[in-house]
Amino acid sequence: MEHRSELKLKRNIGTGLLTLYGLGTILGAGIYILVGKVAGYAGIYAPAAFLLAALLATLSGYSYAKLSARYPKSAGEVVYVQNAFHLSALSRAVGWLVVLTGVVSAATITRGFVGYLQVFIDVPYVLAITGLVLIMTLLAIWGAAESVIATSIATILGLIGLAIVLFYSAPHLINHPESFAQLIPPAHDSSLWFGIVLGAFLAFYAFIGFEDIVNMAEEVKEPEKAMPTAIMLAIIVSSLLYVLVAIAAVSQLSIEALRTSSAPLADVMQQHSPTAARVVSLISLAAIINGALVQIIMGSRVLFGMASQGLAPQQFAVIHASRRTPYVSTAVIGSVVWVLASGFELTLLAKITSFIIIVIFFLVNVSLLRLIKRDPSLEANPLIPALGALICIGFLASQIYQLFTTGFMVSH
Repeated sequence: MEHRSELKLKRNIGTGLLTLYGLGTILGAGIYILVGKVAGYAGIYAPAAFLLAALLATLSGYSYAKLSARYPKSAGEVVYVQNAFHLSALSRAVGWLVVLTGVVSAATITRGFVGYLQVFIDVPYVLAITGLVLIMTLLAIWGAAESVIATSIATILGLIGLAIVLFYSAPHLINHPESFAQLIPPAHDSSLWFGIVLGAFLAFYAFIGFEDIVNMAEEVKEPEKAMPTAIMLAIIVSSLLYVLVAIAAVSQLSIEALRTSSAPLADVMQQHSPTAARVVSLISLAAIINGALVQIIMGSRVLFGMASQGLAPQQFAVIHASRRTPYVSTAVIGSVVWVLASGFELTLLAKITSFIIIVIFFLVNVSLLRLIKRDPSLEANPLIPALGALICIGFLASQIYQLFTTGFMVSH
């Protein structure tokens, strides 16, 4: 084993693989396991909740795209905040928040894995979670390119799974065009919109992943070009798929059935074809594994980047001599994921992840605003990060308000 000063990460990832990597972590858990939970808050307006979440993802994605092109480094958010504010304490806090997001998100996805696995076999939660986390951690240590290729294959399978759902759902939607009008929420109902905002907050978890792309910067060929392209493509494709699948789900299952389901897309497919339902469940397992693997990779790269900048213990900057991966940080991340996945409920983990990542997005948007003001050569529209920061505040305020009131809460 050798230290980071003697070895460098290998640049062997192109734009195509990077886009699939980002798309893979976005699609991993959100639409496969959380669409029903979002419907529990937003009801039949779950598609509107996904659209609202997509708006924040797009605005913040713009900031990530601009900043990743200017500062193509691992631990991207840490670098952005440090260059904007020059406050080591704030940068260090952001780095640990990003790491926390990765491990909590991976735990959320891992927890969702069991729901689809039980379509095939009744396995105890702890046993299934332990096996999955061990496999993912070892694969992440094996190599970045190998891991990204594995996630790319799983991403393609995940896209096929969503295509199957939409294919079987299309006749129902075409034969009932009146259902689309019912999915448009009335503008005047404030309590209804509060539920949609709460649903959007949870739905936003489903978009987490595009920001992970920036933490692979030191392993990407031509990162200044590849990363902005990959970020925006991943957001656009996932937004379209999420809205379509949410429409299919709320149009075919009752809100109560969606809210209580541990495998919602399998339940949607069950009424069309039991065989297709099992195929989608199998694909869902691959997509969920994919999303968790990407989060473990991301968390380990952030720890590596922080250690490289002196913002974390130097042990996290150790690179494996033959595999050229940060194996120490990867093993630590995998261990924490196991603890969280074994001990906490899925929806709670997802909400915690969303809260943390929205705080990070707020800081990234503000960082871009500050850098635009300081550096005229940074070509970016300041209105976009400003709007992104404001929406972040709105989402966070909705959750803080919910903590102090029970008037709009939905039982899960």
